[in-house]
Amino acid sequence: MTTTITRHSPLFGMEQSVDEQFFHDLLSQLDEGVYFVDTQRCISYWNTGAEKISGYSAEEMLGSNCAYNALMHVDDEGKHICHDRCPLKTTMADGESREVNLYLRHKEGHRVPVTVRTSTLRDEHGRVIGGIEVFSHNPQKQTELERIEELERLTFRDSLTGVANRRHLQATLESRFAEFQRNNSPFGLILVDVDQFQHFNDRHGYEIGDRVLQMVAKTLSTNCGPYDSVGRWDGEEFLVIATNVALDELVTLAEQLRSLIAGSNLIIDNRGLRITVSAGVTIIKPEDDVESLIQRVATLLEKCKQDGRNRVKSG
Repeated sequence: MTTTITRHSPLFGMEQSVDEQFFHDLLSQLDEGVYFVDTQRCISYWNTGAEKISGYSAEEMLGSNCAYNALMHVDDEGKHICHDRCPLKTTMADGESREVNLYLRHKEGHRVPVTVRTSTLRDEHGRVIGGIEVFSHNPQKQTELERIEELERLTFRDSLTGVANRRHLQATLESRFAEFQRNNSPFGLILVDVDQFQHFNDRHGYEIGDRVLQMVAKTLSTNCGPYDSVGRWDGEEFLVIATNVALDELVTLAEQLRSLIAGSNLIIDNRGLRITVSAGVTIIKPEDDVESLIQRVATLLEKCKQDGRNRVKSG
C-alpha cells in the first residue's frame, strides 16, 4: 500500500483541507496504532490507537525519531531491530509494504506482541516523503486475554500481578498430572525467579518492587502460548505450565522470555531500571509425581542463581 499526501497536510504542520480533516478524524478513531514519519524517521503523527496500545501519548512521541524512541521494538529472540532491521526504514528505501510480528516496549515496562504493517507516504509526484506504520495486538495472543477473564471469574487471580495465583497453579498441576497418567500427555514447567529482587525493595522501595513483579508477570502472560498457564508461585517466583511440549521447545520458550525481560526496563527517576530473571526448565517423567516435578525445577532454578543468574537451566 502507498499513501499519497500533499505538502499542505497537517502532518507537516501546515493548513489542512476538509478532506484531510476527515482523514485525520478517521485515523484518530481506529483501535489500531498509526504513526507517520518523514524521511529522517521523525514522528509527525501519532493516533489514539497508538496511545492505547503503547501507553505513550502523542505529546511524548511527536518529534522523536523512531530509531531511538521509547518503543524499542525487538524480534522473537529479543534482539533490537530499530537501527539495522527496521521494517519501516526498509519500506521507505525500496517502496515495498511489509507485515511482521514484533514486540514493543509499553510505557509501563512490559513487552507487548504486535503485528506491524508498513507502507510509504508519497507526494503528488510519487516521490517518497515518509512512511506509515500501523500496529495492532497480535491476534494469536487474544486467547490469553480470554483466559485471564476466566481466572478473574473463578477468583484464581493474583491481586497484584493479574496472573493466576498459587491455588490455580496447584489445581492445574494436578489436572495436567492426571492427564499424563491417563493419556501420557506431556507437559513441562518453567520456574522463573526475579534476580536480586530484594535489592529493588531495599534500594527503591516496595512500590517499585511491586511494579517489577507486574512488569515480569505481564511479559510472561502475553508471550506464552494460549494454552499455557502462567501464575505467581511464591513471592518473586512465577510458574509456567506448558502442555504438549518437548524439553528443547520449552527451553527455547524460557530463553525467549528471559531475553524479553532482560531487554525491557522500568523508567525510575529518568533512568532505566534493568531487570533480569533466572529460570529452571523441566518436563514430566514417568516416575514423577507433582512433588518430585516441582522439586526438580526448583533445584534447576537454584543452580541458575549459583552460576550467576540471568540464565536458563534445564534437566
